Amino acid sequence: MEVKISAIILVGGNYDKTLLKKCLDSLSWVDEIIKVETDGISGSFSEWRNYGAQKAISEWLLYVDSDEEVSEELRDEIEIEIRRERFCAYAIPRKNFIFGKEFKHSGQFPDYQKRFFLKSKFQKWLGLVHEEPVHSGKLGHFKNPLIHHKNLTISEMVEKTNNWSEMEAQLLFDAKHPRMNVFRFFSAGFREFWLRMIKQMAFLDGKEGIIYAMYQVYSRLITYAKLWEKQQSTIHT
Repeated sequence: MEVKISAIILVGGNYDKTLLKKCLDSLSWVDEIIKVETDGISGSFSEWRNYGAQKAISEWLLYVDSDEEVSEELRDEIEIEIRRERFCAYAIPRKNFIFGKEFKHSGQFPDYQKRFFLKSKFQKWLGLVHEEPVHSGKLGHFKNPLIHHKNLTISEMVEKTNNWSEMEAQLLFDAKHPRMNVFRFFSAGFREFWLRMIKQMAFLDGKEGIIYAMYQVYSRLITYAKLWEKQQSTIHT
């Protein structure tokens, strides 16, 4: 029987076993599941996702993270769409649960993710931190969501920020970002606060939304503080 859909899952060393099981159970209907153990392969998220695509033998590629589930409604929609052949790539809305609560604001819904591709039209993923897929053909949008559980404590989020901000700061430094000063620090913090609390109305997600919004402001400022540190090192060398 012809294989039609390959699901590609990135699995890190500190994955949640319960969430991974839910993820795998929600993919029982696909023809092939490829688990990419990221601890065993050096590289970036783009390289890991590309590695999964190289291993896949199906017509279609479905990317799902280990803390995500494919809803039954999304599964049904995918099976209908691949018969219609209207698009070569699809963005999937994502329903995010943070601190155990479903977020409906804070920029967390619909939170479209480009995750489903006709392999013959898919080229590759690019980007060190925020990877983006490259493909030919038109992009469609599914209506039904992936379910995403961000089961992280605040301490774990801070630790993650410390790792990610280092890469983001390096990218800004390599791109010759203007030297940080008081105005740029204030501007960066204010813009992030405006985006999260005002434009995305994080407060409508309750105290959890406010905590998450303020964390994003903190995360942004840490990135720029590390950029400043890198810029300072060039002055003294």
